[in-house]
Amino acid sequence: MPSWKLVTGLFIGFMGSLVAMVGVGYAMVSIPNENDAAKSQNNVYYWADNTQMVATGTGINRQNVTIDQIPEAMQWAVISAENKSFYQDSGVDPMGIARALVNMARGGQTQGGSTITQQFVKNTYLSQDQTLSRKFKEMFISIKVGTKLTKPQILQGYLNTSYYGRGAYGIQAAAQTYFGVDAVKLQPSQCAFLAALLKGPTYYDPAGNQDLDAAASPKANRQRSEARWSWILGEMHKDKRITDAQYQTAIKKYPTVLGRKATKGMTGQISYLADTAKKYVLAHSHITEAQFDQGGYQIYTTFKKSNVNALSAAVKKIEKARLDPKTREKDKYVQFGAASVKPNDGAIVALYGGAGYENNHFTNNADTSGVPVGSTWKPFVLAAAMEYGTYKTAPTGVSPLSKYNGNDHLKVRNEDGSFVLNKDNSVFFQNNESNHAWGYITLRKAMEQSINTPFVQLGWDVGMSKVKDVAKRSGILEGSFASLNPSFALGTSTPSAIRMADAYATFAAQGKHTDPYSVTMVKRDGQPFGDFKKPTPSTAMPADVANNVTDTLENVIQNGTGQNAKALGRTAAGKTGTTDSNKSAWFVGYTQQLSTSVAMFRENPKDHELLSMNGTAGVASIHGGDIPTSVWTEYMKAALKNANDPGFPDAPKIGDVADEAGAPSPTPSVTITPSETPSDTPTPTPSEPTLSPSPTPTETCRFFRCGNTTGGSTGGTDGGTTSSPTATDTTGTGTTKGNGNGGNFFGGQTG
Repeated sequence: MPSWKLVTGLFIGFMGSLVAMVGVGYAMVSIPNENDAAKSQNNVYYWADNTQMVATGTGINRQNVTIDQIPEAMQWAVISAENKSFYQDSGVDPMGIARALVNMARGGQTQGGSTITQQFVKNTYLSQDQTLSRKFKEMFISIKVGTKLTKPQILQGYLNTSYYGRGAYGIQAAAQTYFGVDAVKLQPSQCAFLAALLKGPTYYDPAGNQDLDAAASPKANRQRSEARWSWILGEMHKDKRITDAQYQTAIKKYPTVLGRKATKGMTGQISYLADTAKKYVLAHSHITEAQFDQGGYQIYTTFKKSNVNALSAAVKKIEKARLDPKTREKDKYVQFGAASVKPNDGAIVALYGGAGYENNHFTNNADTSGVPVGSTWKPFVLAAAMEYGTYKTAPTGVSPLSKYNGNDHLKVRNEDGSFVLNKDNSVFFQNNESNHAWGYITLRKAMEQSINTPFVQLGWDVGMSKVKDVAKRSGILEGSFASLNPSFALGTSTPSAIRMADAYATFAAQGKHTDPYSVTMVKRDGQPFGDFKKPTPSTAMPADVANNVTDTLENVIQNGTGQNAKALGRTAAGKTGTTDSNKSAWFVGYTQQLSTSVAMFRENPKDHELLSMNGTAGVASIHGGDIPTSVWTEYMKAALKNANDPGFPDAPKIGDVADEAGAPSPTPSVTITPSETPSDTPTPTPSEPTLSPSPTPTETCRFFRCGNTTGGSTGGTDGGTTSSPTATDTTGTGTTKGNGNGGNFFGGQTG
C-alpha cells in the first residue's frame, strides 16, 4: 500500500499540473473579434461532368452595429428567451460544458453552449472540427470573454454574429432581410420574431425551407414561429422588460414578414439543384447551415446539365401547349415537380423544382411532401401480394392473374368475412371513378385500367403493413406514409417526386434498391471533406417479383391508362395516378437506364393547400395519363436519345392464382375463326359474372405478353384515390374467345 505522503504528493502534483494547464490554456487563447466572425468564401457547385454549375456566397450578408443601435426590446428578447441570468452569470455554464464533453467522449452529438457568452464564442470560432480540444479552447475563451468584456459588449457581439437564416448574419442584416428596416427601427413584435429565429431559422422562418428539410413547410414553420414569438413576448412581459401597453400592442398581430428573394446565380432550376445538394451535404456531415453558408466548399453533384435542361424544357413545352392561366382561372397556380434517377445506382440526374426563385417560388417541388401519389402506389400493393401472398395463400405469393371484383361501390371484407367499418361503425364502401360493371377481373387488368376496388381488397387481404414494408424497402421514407386504412392501397401517402422515381427504379433494378443521392464529393479549400461514399444497394424484393411488376406496368403503357407514353418509342413501364377531388396527378415510369416521376398539382399560394384541378386545361378533370405522362414522354425522348433499348428481363410465372372470395369458377373458352367478329364484352355483375378462361400459355414468349399484339383495348382514364376510370372497351381479334378479361394471353384485351 502506498503511504499517505505519496498519495498526498501525487494528488497535489496532479492538481498543480491541472491548474498549470488551465493557466497556460487561459493565457494562450485570445478574445474573438466579431469583425472576423463571418469571413465569407464561395461555395462552388459542379455538374456531374465536373464543370462549374454556380458559385454562391460571393459576399456575406452582414453589417455590424453598435449596442446603442440595437433596440432594448431586441436585447431583452434574446435574454428572456436564451439566458435570463445573462447579467448575473459568469458567462460559462459548467454543467452544460460537462454534458457536451461527456457526449463527445461517447461519440454522440455535440452540444452548443447554453449561455449567450458561450454562443457568442461558438459563433466567432470558425473551426469546423468537433473535438474535445476545440471544446476546451471554447471554454477558455468563454471564461476570458466573461472577465475581459462587458455584458453589453458580449451581447452586441452575439447579436452581430448570430445566423438568422436566408443568408443573413447579424441583427442588421436580419432586420433588412425580414422587415426591410434598419435594426434600430425594429418594434418589440419584430424583435420577438427575430429572437425566435435563433432557435433554428430552417424551422422558424414562416416562408419555410423544405429544400433543406421536409418538415420545414411554410405552414408548419409559421405555426412554430408564431408559437415561439408569442412565448417570447410573454416572457419579456413576465420579466418586466416591456410594459403592459407594449405587450398588448405587440401580441395583437404576428408581424408581416417579407418573402424570400433569389440571390445571384440562383435562378431557374439551379436554385433547386444547389439546395438539394446543400441539404444532402448537411445531412451527411457534422456542419451546420450557418457554417456551410460561410463558404469555402466545393460540391460535386450527380446532376447532368443536359438532363436538367431537357426536363425543364419538357415541362415548359406541355405547359405552353395545355395551360392558359391568363384566360382560364383553373389554370392558375398549377405546379409541376419531377425527378429522374439512375436505376442500380441512385444518382439523381435531373430535377424540376418549380418556376424558380426569381418567380418567388422557393419550394422545391421535386423534394416536397404533401402531394398524394394516387394510383402510382398500386404497384407496391401488387408487389406485396406476389411476395407475401394473402391470408389464404401465405407464404405462397399471389399471381397477377388472380381475379378480384372490379365493380364500383364495394364493401371491403375482413379475413373472417365481416365488413370493414368506418369510425362511426358504418360499413366502409370503396368507390371507383365510374360505376362501370367490370365484374371479376385479373389484377393485371385492374392495374391496366387503374381500377380501385380490387387493390383495396387485395391490400387488405395481404395486410397493409406488408404493403408499407415493401414500399419502405423500395425507398419511401417513414414520414410520408399515410394511415394504414383501406385507402392506403390507393396512394394517400405523400412521398416526394425524388423518392417515387427512386422507388420505381427498384423495379427497374430487379428488386435492388439504392438510396437516391445528389453529391459525389465535397472539398473544402481544395481538400476532401467528409465521407460521401456512394450508397450501397440492398435487396428490397425478390427479382421475380420486381420483374413481374415491370411486366404488368409495361402493359399499362401498351394497353392501359398510360398509353400516351407509347410515343417514347421504346420499351418502358409505368403507372398513372390521380387523387381525390383531382388535387394531384402523377406519372412514374422507367426504362433500364432511367426512372422518372412527374407530379402535377394546384396549390393555394396563401395557405399552400391543394386545390382541385377539375376544369384545368379546359377538361373536366386531369388524370395521370394526360399531362404528367406527356411531360414524362417529352423528357425521356430527349434524355434517352441515341441510347439503346435493352428492354427488361423476362418475368417468369409467379405465385398461385387466388381469386377473391366470391369469384365463380372459370368457364370454358370458345374458339372462333379470325373472320368472326366477337360481340362486345358483356357488362358483368357480382351476382351474374361473365368470366373468361385462365389458360396456361405454352408459347416460349414472355409470360403475360403473348397476346398483347394481336388484340387490343382502349384504356380509360386513371382512377383517383377512391375512384377509378370510365373506360372505353373494344373487343380484340384473337383466336380465343372469352368474356371479361379472358383474351389477355392470346387475343384482345377484352376477349
